[in-house]
Amino acid sequence: MVGMSPAESAVWRMMQRAQVRITRRLEADLLAAHDLALASYDVLQQLSEAQGRRLRMNDLADRVLLSRSGLTRLIDRLQRDGLVQREACADDARGLFAVLTDAGEARLVEATPTYLRGIRAEFLDVLEPEELAQCTAMLTKLLVAPR
Repeated sequence: MVGMSPAESAVWRMMQRAQVRITRRLEADLLAAHDLALASYDVLQQLSEAQGRRLRMNDLADRVLLSRSGLTRLIDRLQRDGLVQREACADDARGLFAVLTDAGEARLVEATPTYLRGIRAEFLDVLEPEELAQCTAMLTKLLVAPR
């Protein structure tokens, strides 16, 4: 079946709207309080969790769900702000690492309570524990489903 029933279309649109609404609110909170876009927060968080606070640009792009060119532009801005730096990869002349600076770590530490409050207010506290478990099961199923 190629089409969607009205119920299928409605649930698809609800999922899209919920994701957009939540991310817009998180973004607004981070920008207002820390002048930090949600995508920038995500990059800083991924680098913070990586060994040596560094990741190859290709790996980072995959983790933050950005295109290579989109990540390059974002890293340009973060580098201008002193939050990350680029380093050449010793074993691959064409490869680059994105590296979290001390200033980037400090901005991440400062912004994390805002980020966590937003997730709690917009998502975690809205759902009952059983609903969170159901959500986890459904999202896991979607993420592991063969394409």
